[in-house]
Amino acid sequence: MPAADPPPDSAHRRRAGAFVAVVATFVMVVAVGAWSLWDRVAGGGGAPLPGGAAALSAAPDADSAGGNPTCAGQPARAPRELRGMWITTVNNIDWPSRRGLPAETVRAEFRGWLDLAVGRNHNAVFVHVRPSGDALWPSSYAPWSEWLTGRRDGRDPGWDPMEFMVAEAHARNLEFHAWFNPYRGGQPATVGGPGPRLDQLAPTHPLRRHRDWVVTYPSADRPGSRLYFNPGIPEARAFVEDSMLEAVQRYDVDGVHFDDFFYPYPEAGQDFPDGAAFARYGGGFANKDAWRRDNVNTLVREMSERIKAIKPWVKFGISPFGIWRNKRTDPAGSATAGLQSYDDIYADTRLWVRKQWLDYVVPQLYWHIGFDKADYAKLLPWWAATVKGTRVQLYIGQADYRVGERGAWRDPGELDRQLALNRRHGVSGSVHFSARQVRADKLGAVSRYSAAHYATPALVPTMAQLPAAPPAAPEVTDVRSADTGGVALTWRGEGAVSFAVYRVDGDAALLVGTARGTGWVDRTAPADRPLTYCVSALDRSGNEGPLSAAAPASP
Repeated sequence: MPAADPPPDSAHRRRAGAFVAVVATFVMVVAVGAWSLWDRVAGGGGAPLPGGAAALSAAPDADSAGGNPTCAGQPARAPRELRGMWITTVNNIDWPSRRGLPAETVRAEFRGWLDLAVGRNHNAVFVHVRPSGDALWPSSYAPWSEWLTGRRDGRDPGWDPMEFMVAEAHARNLEFHAWFNPYRGGQPATVGGPGPRLDQLAPTHPLRRHRDWVVTYPSADRPGSRLYFNPGIPEARAFVEDSMLEAVQRYDVDGVHFDDFFYPYPEAGQDFPDGAAFARYGGGFANKDAWRRDNVNTLVREMSERIKAIKPWVKFGISPFGIWRNKRTDPAGSATAGLQSYDDIYADTRLWVRKQWLDYVVPQLYWHIGFDKADYAKLLPWWAATVKGTRVQLYIGQADYRVGERGAWRDPGELDRQLALNRRHGVSGSVHFSARQVRADKLGAVSRYSAAHYATPALVPTMAQLPAAPPAAPEVTDVRSADTGGVALTWRGEGAVSFAVYRVDGDAALLVGTARGTGWVDRTAPADRPLTYCVSALDRSGNEGPLSAAAPASP
């Protein structure tokens, strides 16, 4: 197998980088960096534009034939597509840039990531808030994350990062998806030495109080073993669920997000040592594999039910390894020849979709078009067919981190072509790994796909299963030139979470911006012709109400 094209492995694991032996019918060797993921409110001012506030009293337009929204007689059009990036905290891959930084530096760095997202016309961020049995909020269930504080003693940093992050994301009208690793209990239990050391965890760490919940398993990418909450012990599973739901209860998150870490990826010659738990709780299952899959299924189902019981509008999604099963193993599988999440990490991802326990699924398709072991162009239609007929939306995990690797990834157009394929197969969006790669823009690949696919803003896709209450049409109250350039709009609107701004451009009114407040500046407004705007209001599930009356503005 050419070293230039790493075979299918755990994509989030590969980001962190290790040489990993994979059980399939071939050995897959992968190399990348450190252990990871698994590892506008308007500015006003200026003079009113002619034809501004005084001309805003006309009734909203609607297409009389089909009821489609129009602005000044032109059809209003807005793309519906989830666009996001993962912001990874473990090993300080993305944020914070180093452990133990001053709070204001950490906050400034996070604002920079959000501004990057806005600049690339993203509408969501997926932030690692429980990377390894820890928390980026003052938790009753987990110690403070060492990736923030620089310490393993659980010392309070003196501020609430989660509260800050959610507020800053919402100020930019970005959805905030809180990303959790459920069962990881800590970094490799030793630093530079063999064997587990519970005493290296914070004194308040739950695994020090519940040693019967602890499972240790070798770490391929660093010396020592990792600590896990045992997924087969019901009390441990309930505790893990409670620790994540605490964040849902306390913060205004838009989504709960898992990646592909449930049971660990297999290491050659090693079995996950959960025999005692299987002997106690595995009665009625044909074998340990079936029991382990049921443990993961139970976690996913219970989290789905419990999230909706607390806040019905919060979305629940998982980003699994890109291969469920290979067709040679199961006729329902994909035309691939790689590690199988169903068999090797006990994640029955297809079942979760078919049972509709998820609101969205983000398979990590981190392989290039034409790769013989896992061809992006073959896996993508398999996933599209898997979600067909369900309420589960399909987003794709895109491998921005691979740009510049030897082989196909030396071509800066690879991701551009993948996003084009996504559109042809009706995919509802993409999430890019990771923030630092979006910023780095290696070979200009990010700029290339952004220009082709993210050139204008997009609204998040609606979900029929979430609560819906489309607000009434806003009333535009002022249109004027902004002191900093462009056109500033203000409006009034009740019962809305966010707003969408449309500008008539030729034979259509196109989405040009979104906002959480009641004002916005169109900095791309052409200065050589009269302009007309309309504004709509959206509920927190993205359901859009009628357009405002047309608001004309002269140059």
